[in-house]
Amino acid sequence: MRVLRRAAELGVTLFDTADSYGPMVAEPLLRRALAAYTEIVVATKAGFTRQGPDQWIPAGRPAYLRQQCEMNLRILGLERIVLLRLHRVDPGVPLEDQVGELKALQEEGKIAHIGLSEVSVEQIEQARAIAPIASVQNLYNLANRTAGNVLDYCEGHHVAFIPWFPLATGGLVKPGGPIEAVASRLSASPSQLTLAWLLHRSPVVLPIPGTSSVEHLEQNVAAAGLQLTEEDVAELTAAVTAPS
Repeated sequence: MRVLRRAAELGVTLFDTADSYGPMVAEPLLRRALAAYTEIVVATKAGFTRQGPDQWIPAGRPAYLRQQCEMNLRILGLERIVLLRLHRVDPGVPLEDQVGELKALQEEGKIAHIGLSEVSVEQIEQARAIAPIASVQNLYNLANRTAGNVLDYCEGHHVAFIPWFPLATGGLVKPGGPIEAVASRLSASPSQLTLAWLLHRSPVVLPIPGTSSVEHLEQNVAAAGLQLTEEDVAELTAAVTAPS
């Protein structure tokens, strides 16, 4: 609760969550912590179920997506979800049915904007033929740049790109990590440089670093103020061997 409220105090206005985080743990916390902040956007997701540790199963049937949207509205205490994303494309359900149901919910006023998660450029184009897509959330960070073509597509079509695991779950920022020497030279923490690299990568990038520490939160938010030179960016990029 302290982390969430401190984030709002620092001016963070976008919070990323999902009904499957817990499941049904993160959304109630966000409602309790942020009820007093009227300018906050809680972006949530539906279409991915969690049966247990490391057990995630896509569930894109239209009836299920509608049910989860209604539950998200109730649990978050909202009349309309500003951004609802399809958490995963369900390979057992036609994409047009999944995105089509979100479009129907949008037309009913229950969703303002539709997003996607973990999709290819082809899937984004298929979805955009059905409904406007406001954001895409794919795995992308300094150590894993395989979604670079998706980011380029999003930038070219003015779609927000929200990289998840922007800190590679701590692998990039641990003591002795690959960018520690660069961080020391620039008098910044490795996490700050990792986030600054993402923000430099494209104007459509919106990183969502997670933490349970107020101290780390404050460091992460301060990363938005770092100004990297092209030489800094090249050094950081070269310091980490990443698939691309």
